[in-house]
Order: sequence, then structure tokens, then C-alpha cells
Amino acid sequence: MAFSVEQMRGALSDGLLSFPVTDFDANGKFNAETYKERLESFIKHGVSSIFIAGGTGEFFSLDEEDFREIVKVSVATVKGRVPVIAAAGRSVKDASNFSKIAADAGCDGILLMPPFLTECPEDGIIEYASAVMASADTQFIYYNRGNGILSAESVKELAARNPNMVALKDGVGNIAALNDTIKTVGDRLVYIGGVPTAEIFAEAYLSIGVNTYSSAAYNFMPEMAMDFYKALRGGDQATVTRIIQDFFIPFCRLRDTKKGYAVSLIKAGAALKGISAGDVRPPLTMPNAADLAALKAIIERN
Repeated sequence: MAFSVEQMRGALSDGLLSFPVTDFDANGKFNAETYKERLESFIKHGVSSIFIAGGTGEFFSLDEEDFREIVKVSVATVKGRVPVIAAAGRSVKDASNFSKIAADAGCDGILLMPPFLTECPEDGIIEYASAVMASADTQFIYYNRGNGILSAESVKELAARNPNMVALKDGVGNIAALNDTIKTVGDRLVYIGGVPTAEIFAEAYLSIGVNTYSSAAYNFMPEMAMDFYKALRGGDQATVTRIIQDFFIPFCRLRDTKKGYAVSLIKAGAALKGISAGDVRPPLTMPNAADLAALKAIIERN
């Protein structure tokens, strides 16, 4: 690991975070060359941490061979300039295996995704997450989302049991519940906004002390995404409002017309901007012609 706990906390709590899409070629195989270019572009535009093979990166459709190559290429490309955080998830055994692969490759941390499919009691989620966090000598961020949602007291217990848990990423968007967690757990953890298209929640997040979030739109609108973040942190309400009205509201309305568009539209946007990462893998689908035209119009207005 190139980054200490203190450095990781700093990178996660101040600066824009982003999740690169995973590049696939025409045959649906990982495309390392274009992926390297994507990572370089992310660093050039000033992200403070890069989350690889995450939700936007289609972790759910990657096999172990894909994952090994992605973490290896990412670490070799980033070269310690910013933290590299890889996703892990599925069963305890699978998540532990992915965590070890990422740690051995030199990743600086793990974003632990929710357990797969089944409804989960909170005490069971704590056991699941604790088992994975004990499996690798690295720092963990717990992704509070889907069927892995923990209440404030459960987050507090998970953090107490696992010294290598450094952050909580919110994927719910329940500001009251998140505020409860922040006030209950305090600065033991860093808190990250992580709902799909997190910018739409950014003002609410900031109001309770969540200073940063992960930006998927950064994949194809990096300058706009960074301008928005700087305006948010700098108190430039006019710019924040303009970008939300002109881009994020119409984008989110389009995103909500079809399941999976939170990822598919990002890849489509990258292609429209001349930085294609290929198509999504099934079960996701690329936008149809009408939706692609709508996305193009949104981009061109911004």
C-alpha cells in the first residue's frame, strides 16, 4: 500500500472521487490499452481517489481473470499518484479472494459491496463484513446499499470490530438515517456520498458533513463534474444550481427510464465524447436510439 491510513482518510474526505467504467473490446473482453488511457485522463483532471471495478465498472459481471488484470493494470498505471480502491463482494469466500488479489496487486483499499441477492439481517451483515475485512491486510470502505444496509448502531459496531475499516459509502440517500450514523459514529469513519448520480444529492450531503462523493458522470464530462464539485465546496450556489438544472436533472430523468441506465448511460456518454469503453455486458443493455439522442442533447447543452 502506498498510502497510510491518514493519507487515505484525507484523500477520501476532500476531493472528487470517481469510478472509471471498465473498458471492453468488440468481443466483450477487457481492453487494457484504452483503460490505461482512461485512468490517465482521470488523474489529469484531478480526482483524489480512483475506485476501480466498482458498480460503474460492472464489478457484478467481472470474473476473477478480469479482476486480476484490472487491478494489476490500474496499480501499474496510477503509480501511487492517488489511492486505488478496488471493489469486492459476493460470498464471504469470493469477497475475501477478491480483497486478497487487490491487496497483493498493490491496491490501497477495498470497497466492500453488499452481499448478493438475499435479504440480510443486520447482525448477519456485520459478520459477513467482518469476515471479509479480516481476510486481507488493507483498508476497507463499507458500501451501505441494497440488501446490505446497516443502521447507525450497526455501523458503529462494525467499525469497532474492524480497525481497518476507514470509511462508509452511502448508497441509500436517506439523509436523516445518514445524519444519525454520522452523529452516532463520529469521526471514527470518513463518509462518502455514493447514490447513483451522487451530484443530485451533493448539497444535502454537504449539509450534514459529507464533503465528497463518487462521480460517474466524470467518465464523460470531467471538466463539468470538477467545476460542479469546486463550486459546491466553494459556496458558488449559482453555478451549482445551473449545472443541476442543465445537466443532472435531465440526466437523472433519463437514467430513471430504464433499469441499469445508471451504468449504461455512462458508457454511452463516453462513446459520444469519443472515449468509448465498449458496450456494457449482459444483463445490462445499451441505450436505444431515442435515449441515445436524448443523452447527446443533454451533453451538447453543457
